[in-house]
Amino acid sequence: MNVTKVSNSIDTKAVLKKLGVDGGGIAILASKMQHHILFIKDLHVGAANILKQDALSIGADLAVPRGTVIAKTSHVDCILIATQKQLKELSKKELAQPFGLKELANELAKIVKIQKPLHVDIMGIINANDDSFFSGSRFMGTSAIETIEKMIEDGATIIDIGGVSSRPNAPIVRADEELQRVKPIINAIQKNKLYEKVRFSLDSYEPHVISYALERGFSIVNDITGLRDDRVSKLCAQYNATAVIMHMQGTPQTMQENPYYDNVIIDVYDFLEKQMQKAQSFGVEKIVLDVGIGFGKSLDDNVTLLHNLEHFLTLDKPLLIGASRKSMINSISSSAIENRIAGTLALHLEALKNGASILRVHDVFEHKQAIDVFGYMKEGILL
Repeated sequence: MNVTKVSNSIDTKAVLKKLGVDGGGIAILASKMQHHILFIKDLHVGAANILKQDALSIGADLAVPRGTVIAKTSHVDCILIATQKQLKELSKKELAQPFGLKELANELAKIVKIQKPLHVDIMGIINANDDSFFSGSRFMGTSAIETIEKMIEDGATIIDIGGVSSRPNAPIVRADEELQRVKPIINAIQKNKLYEKVRFSLDSYEPHVISYALERGFSIVNDITGLRDDRVSKLCAQYNATAVIMHMQGTPQTMQENPYYDNVIIDVYDFLEKQMQKAQSFGVEKIVLDVGIGFGKSLDDNVTLLHNLEHFLTLDKPLLIGASRKSMINSISSSAIENRIAGTLALHLEALKNGASILRVHDVFEHKQAIDVFGYMKEGILL
């Protein structure tokens, strides 16, 4: 006999299938193998005591502060520890309970339904300007086409074209100047029908520039302002384009001036939910969400968002992460921009583990290789 401690990060369904478990039993057993750790803030103390007992009755547990049982304070923070199966039971059990537990039950039901993505898209970055923070992504005019074709060959499924730098303190650029920068690349993409090979995204929030790209084969609008301009939502609906809604505190000119959040997860979530609902009210059907790594965030904010990315899957939209070569890497491990590929891969693989399905990158080949190896490792083939 031999006993092996198995990693919690394996693809449980794939491993059970390989083991030869009956088809009907795979879903049941997989739900018992998936564990959730949920932080619940400001729960009514009465609700906490009820939830504690209900959790214990089904084999789950609730960590609560001392004094909760005697209602020392009116509200408490707590941590719920449960399997997928137990969470499903609690989401039903708490519907009939008082003290706000019905609302909690609805939140638990959302988490139960979370499905991590099975497919990953690599979005290659092409900057049509001379001041983006990474010089290796800068291309002027039609010289970008050769690089785009190489990115496609290396595994990119989306190419993101931008004419304005969004780095901290970047200069403001007029819409007509932005259009002049990206126009030759857009025209060359249309002429060569490259949109038949991959999807093209425009990194812009200027309606005039966006409409020019959408008329010429682009199908994604990557808006760092999160659709604050209603005209962008209208254009996405008109062309049936995918809208990437990103969170940013402030503007590129102000975003890193002591950014502050009461709770970065809650604040970013609320913004994305609000803007998603706004987009849908305009008729936008295809939406991607981006928590905005590096856009008005401290290092701790960025790390917190990446660690807790799965929480945003309750919005039921694909998640895009773009941490490629960003300064947060330098804050952790001092390095020049051109030497940050290893740090980038570490951040992006963490994002994939936690639910991202689109990575916006400068280095396509390296990411394709890392993603292939990451996916292979998850299968738990050593069993």
